[in-house]
Parts: sequence; structure tokens; C-alpha cells
Amino acid sequence: MTRTVTDVICPFCGTLCDDLEVVVSDDGKDLLEVYNACAIGAEKFLHSQAKDRITRPRMRQEDGSWKEISYDEAIEYTARMLTEAKKPLMYGWSSTNCEAQAVGSEIGEAVGAVMDNTATVCHGTSLIAVQDIGIPSCTLGEIKNRADRILFWGCNPAHAHPRHMSRYSIFPRGFFTGKGHAGRKMIVVDPRPTDTASLADIHLQIEQGHDYELLDALRVAFKGEQLPDVVAGIPKEKIYEVADMLKSGRFAIIFFGMGVTQSLGKNHNIDEAIAVTRDLNEYTKAAIMPMRGHYNVTGSGQVWGWLFGFPYAVDLSRGFARYNPGETTSNDLLRRDEVDAVFVLGSDPGAHFPFSSVKKIYNRPSVVIDPHETPTTEVCKVHVPVAFVGVEVGGCAYRMDNVPIETRKVVEPPEGMMTDEEFLKRVLGRVKEIQGV
Repeated sequence: MTRTVTDVICPFCGTLCDDLEVVVSDDGKDLLEVYNACAIGAEKFLHSQAKDRITRPRMRQEDGSWKEISYDEAIEYTARMLTEAKKPLMYGWSSTNCEAQAVGSEIGEAVGAVMDNTATVCHGTSLIAVQDIGIPSCTLGEIKNRADRILFWGCNPAHAHPRHMSRYSIFPRGFFTGKGHAGRKMIVVDPRPTDTASLADIHLQIEQGHDYELLDALRVAFKGEQLPDVVAGIPKEKIYEVADMLKSGRFAIIFFGMGVTQSLGKNHNIDEAIAVTRDLNEYTKAAIMPMRGHYNVTGSGQVWGWLFGFPYAVDLSRGFARYNPGETTSNDLLRRDEVDAVFVLGSDPGAHFPFSSVKKIYNRPSVVIDPHETPTTEVCKVHVPVAFVGVEVGGCAYRMDNVPIETRKVVEPPEGMMTDEEFLKRVLGRVKEIQGV
């Protein structure tokens, strides 16, 4: 016999789709089917059932081979590594729950670590811009029910957030958007002809790295002032057309992604995008939202905002929180040889950091907490597999619009496997014992 768990939250991306249905065996040990999820979300659930899944901690030997160790040994190694390091880096935190992030933050304070999350290589510049000038934003529910002008800038939700358009932004029929897609106008700004761009009413194929100029041109066009014949590769007639389309709507939303945050200009691009939104509010209702990618990266920024006052790149090595992106961010610290131990949880820097940084991780004492085998586990000293958050353990996560949602446990983890939070609590206890606290 089987049973179906309904209203399950997807733990893949920042959209946190909350309508999944998961079929599990009666004893709760086997996950059989996933309905309503995108292909990536479904695979995240089903991967928990992999027959070759690593279920016990392991330590790399001198010859490169792995030796299975106990959780007690992994806890001891982790606690010793963090307490003996002068300046450890504790990175990741995006694919876990807020409860684990809070415990990890307490460990970071105890050992004087640098706490950094995956925003350091994606939407950290967005956070800097928000600190600069604030942000006029809203919830995804408001967009579903009200927005009739949708602008995707430097993002491709058709691939990165596969159900975003069908649940919240383009296709759903909301309270004031009863015609769905037919009642909305969609604009895409991207240097490539993406699958998202193929659905757009207007695709502005901008020159790479010229986002700031086009954003500034839109502000000029809103006011009906003169523009050069071409800006950022876009004819001025198209810019005026987009400006008029945005102004004529009842509710406009600008979604922006890494095509803006990590291209030339970085946080200044976001400053200008927020200024575009602010100007647009003189003519209609408008909001702006970053397309946050990792499952709970938004949550890690929220937790650290509560605890330290800063959303990422928090340096606790002096006994108080310091924040200076470019100095206290992970890649900068690694490349300058300023950290002497690396702890990674809920992310994969081995796949996303430059080789110079990954090489530094390989050459230092390192622990990776991850249910998967990843490029990062291949360069670490100790790999600790844990239960899948959002599948085998619940907890709080924040959606990309900063709405907290309680995720659900749907299946039991392998026997004897610890959760992130349990492992971190044990490490914290051992750190306090070593420090005599």
C-alpha cells in the first residue's frame, strides 16, 4: 500500500512551489512518485532514493582513497578543525533550513569564523544595492493576482525556475488577472535568444555588459526626453515602446537575475534597476524582485540579518561582526590565503568557484556536509552525508520574495543518518567542551 503526501514544498529553487504531491510507501521509508514538480525538483526528491547514496561519513586518506568513519569521529574532526583554526571559513548555507543556519551561526561566533553564503557569487550585489537605496518589492502572490506587465532582465526562468512563469508570473489566472497570459505583456532583456525570450512580446537583445546604459535610457524614456539613436545595441524606438508599455500597465514587476548582478556594473546595475522601478511608480504601480536561485539562500541572509545585521560575508574573527564585500567574501579570502580551514554546508563551491579558490580548499583542512557526492566532496578531507532537507527533514525556508514557509518531511532518511541541525548541534557542544565554556 502507498499513501500520498499533499501540499509538499519543493526544496530545489527559490520559488518554493508548495503544491507538490509525493507518493510514499506506508512505512514512510520509500519515496515512489512526485507529482506537479518540474523535472529538476522531481529529481531532487527521487535522488534521495539512489541505491548508491553515501550514508556514512568518510575521511580521505593519504593515497586519495576514502575511509568510512563514524559520526562521532566526524564531529570530533570538525570541532577540532574549527577551534584550532585562526580564521576558518564557513560557507554555503543555501540548501538547508533556517534552524540549521542558526546553529551554524552560533558555531561561527564561538570559533571566530567568516560566515558566507552563495549570495557571494550570485545576488550579493543585489543585497548591496538594497542597502544603498532600499527596494520597492512585493510578494509572488501579489504578482500572480495583480501584475500585467512582466519584465525579465538577465534571467531565464524557463530553465532556472521552471514553474515560476506557470505559477506566479505569466500564465496563472489571478484575482485581477483573470485572462492569464492573454492579459499580460511580457518583456525580456537578454543578450541571448533564450527559451524565456521566445515567449516574450518584446525581446531586447542587449549588448553584453551594457545593462546600466539601457536602464538609464528607460528612465529617460519614461519622461519623454531625447535618446541617442541606439543605446546598448537597442534602437531608441524600441526603448520608447517598452517604456510606454510599462507605463500603461496597472502593475509592473521587474525580475532580474545574474545577467545583471554579475555583469559589468554589478551592484550599480541594481541601484539603477531599483531607480527605474521608483520612477515607474510615478505612472503606475511597480515593484522589483531578484530571482534568488538556491532553495533557502534568502533564508540565510534573513537569519544573519537578525543575528549579525549583515546578510552575507560576515567576518566574526575579531569577536564582533564585520562586513566588507570584496574583503570578507569567500573567493577573496581564499585567493589571498587568509583562511586556514574550510567548512561547507548546503552548497557546491567546487563546481562554481574559480580553480584558484578550489585549489585552496583542497590544500586546507576541510569538511563538507552534503547528502550528494559533488565536485566539492572530491577535494575535501571529510565528507559528512546528511538527510535531505525538504525531503527527509522539514524546517523553515524563505521564498525569493522573503516569505517564510515551513517545509515538510515526506520520507524517512536512511537509518542512522543525522540531519544538518543534529550534526551542527553536536559540533557546537563539542566546540564548547574544547573551549571550556
